[in-house]
Amino acid sequence: MPVAGSETAAMRRERLAASIARRGFARVVDLARETEVSEVTVRTDLAALEAEGRIARVHGGAVPRGPVTERELSVERTRTRLARAKEAIAAEAAARVHPGQSVLLDVGSTTLAVAHALVARRELSDVVIVTNGLAIALALEPALPRFTVVVTGGTLRSLQHSLVNPLATTLLDGVHADLAIIGATGVDAVVGVTNVNLPEAEVKQKMVAAASRVVLVADSSKLGVAHLGRVAALAEVDELITDARGGVDHAPLADAGLAITAVTVGAGLG
Repeated sequence: MPVAGSETAAMRRERLAASIARRGFARVVDLARETEVSEVTVRTDLAALEAEGRIARVHGGAVPRGPVTERELSVERTRTRLARAKEAIAAEAAARVHPGQSVLLDVGSTTLAVAHALVARRELSDVVIVTNGLAIALALEPALPRFTVVVTGGTLRSLQHSLVNPLATTLLDGVHADLAIIGATGVDAVVGVTNVNLPEAEVKQKMVAAASRVVLVADSSKLGVAHLGRVAALAEVDELITDARGGVDHAPLADAGLAITAVTVGAGLG
């Protein structure tokens, strides 16, 4: 019997570790519900996993331990996921931009779709767009000279073709924009807006602080997820634009006070 019990605990801990790795951040209460054991048992399991170096315990739950890049995908891979949903979200976000405005646009597959949607608005002119994304800057180039495109500078990251610190936030310290359009890999009612990697989260934080209005663009697969890099509290975001994908519950975010616009994409959101 002791052997069987040990094996059961080991199997449960494997499930816990897999769930934490998949979600980026998992609350104790949710893990207890998933494994159908008490929160005390989950905390004991998390202590064992932490001792093995597989996870790190944080307030209320746990996060994976190890190189963040193991969980991060390139923009070329993520842009094809829920592509139609991202295009619909992007069109809605682009509609928030008006002639004569200044916009901060950060990196990500959905914000890249926003860049293309802005270029498609032929009537839009006299817009200044500041970005830390090389792919986004190139996507905006066809709109010159209707748009003025400013690249932050900084240190290049290959996965997202993004510019991060050192030096990426130096420019942001000296500007104030009308609007920031921000992407994220996690939007949770408790944790807030998060990102899977810390360098880009730091730039996103600066963009949120440097804008009069903040619009968050995130497809429904990001909702209810939390990652290591904290970007903003929900109270710092003026609007979330996401998709109305069936089976995704927006209620926790709405109950937390976040204004949500859910665009309808139709069947087959790939």
